[in-house]
Amino acid sequence: MRKERCFLQWAEVSVDTSHEAMDLVSEILQELGAAGVVIEDPALLNEYIRSGLWDYTDLKESEETEVVRVKAYWALDEELEGKLQTLAARLDGLTAHGIDKGAGAVSWKAVADEDWAETWKEFFHTEKIGARTVIKPTWEEYEAKAGEIVVELDPGAAFGTGQHATTSLCIRALEDLVRPGMTVFDVGTGSGVLAIVAAKLGAKRVEAVDFDTVAVRVARENVRQNGAEDVVHTERSDLLKSVAGEADLIIANIIADIIVRLFGEVKGSLAAGGTMLLSGIIEDRLADVVEAAGRHGFSVEKIEQEKGWAAIIVKGGGAR
Repeated sequence: MRKERCFLQWAEVSVDTSHEAMDLVSEILQELGAAGVVIEDPALLNEYIRSGLWDYTDLKESEETEVVRVKAYWALDEELEGKLQTLAARLDGLTAHGIDKGAGAVSWKAVADEDWAETWKEFFHTEKIGARTVIKPTWEEYEAKAGEIVVELDPGAAFGTGQHATTSLCIRALEDLVRPGMTVFDVGTGSGVLAIVAAKLGAKRVEAVDFDTVAVRVARENVRQNGAEDVVHTERSDLLKSVAGEADLIIANIIADIIVRLFGEVKGSLAAGGTMLLSGIIEDRLADVVEAAGRHGFSVEKIEQEKGWAAIIVKGGGAR
């Protein structure tokens, strides 16, 4: 690991990884207390430039490589060394689970607070996902068109802004699934973006839960930023153990192993005839999730795949 000794406020930690592992690496960094995450993926940037989704002509295409760099921002304090050691162990754990972590190289440098703030603005821009949903950063202006919903996120939650396949797959599905008056549970809410989208699409009650206290804090702030406090309630919970009542729709944008576990614990939380929207599934694990769904009495209604990731919609298995 390369170190630069300095007495500035933030440590910018960089992990060189693969396309397959970049979202999981982002989650690991967030779980370890990252104040924010940036993903530098030349292939994704080039795709956005070519698509015309961004109205920014000053962005140039970059040379595409298999390397994706994930940057996190941690407080530069006495806990940093321990976090770096834990990060290295968690990255090795990805390999043990059959996930290609790429190089897995970790480095860090000290940065000034104002440098960190400016870094966000290079990578996070207003984007429309699906037919109706627009995700925008707080510093950009956007005038919503008829029928659009706008979700405003602060940069500290950029790991779940909708710019990557797992989240965008869910947002597009939510536009079809959410009906006015629904009760929705969002398991592993992260930034809270999916819970906020559900609320803005007309859900009456949204319970947004995460095991990570940092994620709960971030989600709660984003809910407040979007004026959704009357609909979205955020709290720490191990899956749905702290959530009362039944949902018409349960969202879980997490990882395959946790989704498989969720199937066995959802009884009593999903209303009869209810639906589950499940993402965060790498394509190599899709068959495992489908098998587990059937084993627990769920029928697979739809599967969508994008960039090596999958989202599935299942029904059944709820209260009778």
